[in-house]
Amino acid sequence: MTTPIQSLLSTGTKLWLDSVDPDLVLKNRADGATGATSNPIIVTDLLASGRFDDQITRLIKEGLDDDQIAWQMTDFLVRDAQDVFLPVWQQTAGNDGYVSFEVDPLLEDPELNLPHQQRVEQTIALARKWSTGHRNRMMKVPATPAGLDALEEIVAADVTVNVTLIFTLRQYRAARDAVWRGALRRDTLDGFKSVYSIFISRQDAYAEKAVPELSTEAQGMVGILNAKRTWAENRTFWADKGVPLDQEIVFASTGTKRPEDPPWKYVAALAGSDIETNPPATNEAVAASGLTFTRQIDQLPSEAVIAEIDQLVDMDRLEEVLMAEGIAKFAKPQKSLLELVATKRQEMTA
Repeated sequence: MTTPIQSLLSTGTKLWLDSVDPDLVLKNRADGATGATSNPIIVTDLLASGRFDDQITRLIKEGLDDDQIAWQMTDFLVRDAQDVFLPVWQQTAGNDGYVSFEVDPLLEDPELNLPHQQRVEQTIALARKWSTGHRNRMMKVPATPAGLDALEEIVAADVTVNVTLIFTLRQYRAARDAVWRGALRRDTLDGFKSVYSIFISRQDAYAEKAVPELSTEAQGMVGILNAKRTWAENRTFWADKGVPLDQEIVFASTGTKRPEDPPWKYVAALAGSDIETNPPATNEAVAASGLTFTRQIDQLPSEAVIAEIDQLVDMDRLEEVLMAEGIAKFAKPQKSLLELVATKRQEMTA
């Protein structure tokens, strides 16, 4: 009997886990997941659990400072997940099986307020540093002004990227074009892979507050419509570029935020192609749903709903607000990670 997860995968969707918890990675790989993503929140939660105190103690004894420990532990957790998904990378010749590693979010910290060019240069340097020697590691680069300006050089240096914090077609186009310019500077397009993480549920949370006049039919569809439009444009763009590997959309922020929505709302709506990176709880809800998922990615909302969203939702304003929130959410967890390491140092050396 086909399970809900199996039916989702049979539509053409690739399932990535939004966690690098070693236990969850193994479980989700067994269930059919073929990749994973990491971020400072995930790493902080794992280190706070106490499961990795022995490694932290060893790094403290080696004389590493808090920042170095935070990054060494992030590297350790991502490496561990990479090992699990490496066979997928090998079987697909580099088309799948990746684990994403985020460049330092503090580069975008509004409190530090680094000069733009310094952010660009450090983003490039860190992407090259943390990708070196890793076949199935993707560097997560945010679609901020500095991140976008860094992409061409990063990709030209043969680094595989996951462009994140994308909310609008404008950001996607800027990211895609920069990535393609970088790819064309490579000696070969063999092994060239890029993905673009579109954040979905945050758009609907924004629309519920900022555009309450949307009808019941249109409310909760802003993120889905935007994701499907971006997916369609992405397929069209790459169709004639002659690249051996798929350049894909990652449907991110797929956990529902409205209690009245079923937890698999976005999973079902975007089934059929590319990559869904789901929180563990969402995957568990999908697995327990008893549903059979079918291809929906190319099924747009009704013309009336599309017209209403296009008329009432100012996507430039949406991007402005969500990027400001996103950058804050981007930097704050890294600070929390550093604070946690500092606290553990005090406890372990007391």
